[in-house]
Amino acid sequence: MTSPTRILIVDDSAVARGMLTSIFDGEPDFTVVGTASNGQIGVRKVDELEPGLVILDIEMPVMDGLTALDSITKRHPKLPIIMFSTLTERGAAATVQALTKGAWDYAAKPGQTTSLAGARDAVREELVAKARAIVRQRRARPATGARTSSPSERPHRSKAPVISRSGPTATALDAVVLGSSTGGPVALETVLKAISTPLKVPVFIVQHMPPKFTGALADRLDRKTASTVVEAQAGMRAEPGNCYIAPGGHHMIVKRRAGLVMIDITDSPPVNSCRPAVDVLFESAIKSYGGHLLGVMLTGMGSDGAQGAVELAKLGCPFIAQDQETSVVWGMPGAVVEAGAASEVLPLQSIGPRVAEIIFRSHGSSSAPRRPLGRDEVHS
Repeated sequence: MTSPTRILIVDDSAVARGMLTSIFDGEPDFTVVGTASNGQIGVRKVDELEPGLVILDIEMPVMDGLTALDSITKRHPKLPIIMFSTLTERGAAATVQALTKGAWDYAAKPGQTTSLAGARDAVREELVAKARAIVRQRRARPATGARTSSPSERPHRSKAPVISRSGPTATALDAVVLGSSTGGPVALETVLKAISTPLKVPVFIVQHMPPKFTGALADRLDRKTASTVVEAQAGMRAEPGNCYIAPGGHHMIVKRRAGLVMIDITDSPPVNSCRPAVDVLFESAIKSYGGHLLGVMLTGMGSDGAQGAVELAKLGCPFIAQDQETSVVWGMPGAVVEAGAASEVLPLQSIGPRVAEIIFRSHGSSSAPRRPLGRDEVHS
């Protein structure tokens, strides 16, 4: 029998520490081995207690979460850390920064108006599920594998039978549709940074995140990559070279109107318990672009997007899924692979160059042109 995962909770709020301790100690596969009221104490207790997972607040006295994260990841690069942050613009920006600095995932703190019972239910539903998925993924990897490793660049095919491609694979692809969730912010930055020249098509992205967080993510990706990246708004026209991220808490759909592809934002019910949902985007993109799409699925928990990926595969669309070794959680890409909808399964580092190659070749160019280092080359 596998022993429970040891958890360290670092948060300046006694109420938060008590709630998280009660929640995780109530789960048979977790045990809280310690708590800390600031980052400085947290760093010391990581060394002393050797936890298997850290829950880390961002805004704390003495040493904040970002500083503590830097220190912990230098000492323990393979230790999973989940940020526990507020649903504010400041908290969202700091969380996105933390994810690019080595945090594995994040969970949003309940709002101040939420009842204690409601807060416990919300935290249990999100944070415990994410912690469990990360632990499961770590144990599924080979002993030599690690999130910071450099996997082989050689692509491999899905083990499941790939759905027969009969669509317009030899004609120009008109858009890229991409889904991601747990571990997605880092994966998205890696993929988009590797696309050295903006693509000749629009890129539509669903990253599972709450409001404010998707705006902060779009701002960062816009600064760090050659592409123009924006949080999508209703009425935007889909332009080549631009990347559109679905706003947190809303579905993003694309519609063709008078020959133009336009973006709509809706508050329709969640799909696959998600809003935004990857399947909603994929379904609308198929209606607007038919089989002239390239699909991509990055790391993420659950199976959102698998149904849409199957429909894309039936139309003959190429579809790239991230491999298990480089995924923080191989739920969403794994579901695509198991459904036989992935035409290629690639390590994260290979996906950006492969996307560029497929799109540029479909438009009559043998390879994407290179550019000098660009607008914001701070590699953080």
